[in-house]
Amino acid sequence: MKVLAFNGSPNKEGNTYHAIKIVCQELEKEGIETEIINVGSKAVRGCIACWQCAKNRNEKCVIPGDDVNEWIQKMKEADGIILGSPVHYSAIGGTMKSFLDRVFLVAGVNGGLLRHKVGASVAAVRRSGGLPTFDQLNNYLNYSEMVIPTSNYWNVIHGMNPEEVLKDEEGVQIMRVLGKNMAWIMKLIENGKGTVKEPEKENKVLMNFVR
Repeated sequence: MKVLAFNGSPNKEGNTYHAIKIVCQELEKEGIETEIINVGSKAVRGCIACWQCAKNRNEKCVIPGDDVNEWIQKMKEADGIILGSPVHYSAIGGTMKSFLDRVFLVAGVNGGLLRHKVGASVAAVRRSGGLPTFDQLNNYLNYSEMVIPTSNYWNVIHGMNPEEVLKDEEGVQIMRVLGKNMAWIMKLIENGKGTVKEPEKENKVLMNFVR
């Protein structure tokens, strides 16, 4: 089994990276392979709402010039996904938001590429805004019918300078427990294949409230 983690920080080995790394270390102890991809330092354009991904249904975004389509295929093959972001004005970092909007739209309109994969979110913050960012990250996982493991508190860790989050003893424990629970859920799903019937996918019902 493999978990793919996305670091949404422009600082490749800043506090978001170290938060993700703590989770990954627990997964690796359980024999689960991990890979961390840095998104935050890349140039990733936001979704332009062209809906060509829904029209083409080829598991690709039509916007050229970045690694988004490569990452989509890597996510499709992975068993678990970690989304990690710094906090910018009580929200997801801009590049990470652009990445997530495009990836999760492509995944959704192509039959639910991430459905029933295990997905977790983490946020690294200096002081405030961690919970809104954590909630925003979870919106992508919820919408995609992913299975979300929990920890013993909200998945937010505190620090300003690189590696400072390692001094947040409670935050470190939160990430460690998250990693353990994520590994456990992944193993339950893997061992249940062929034994426990997976719910059938329902076609999405779309409506608005203007009649």
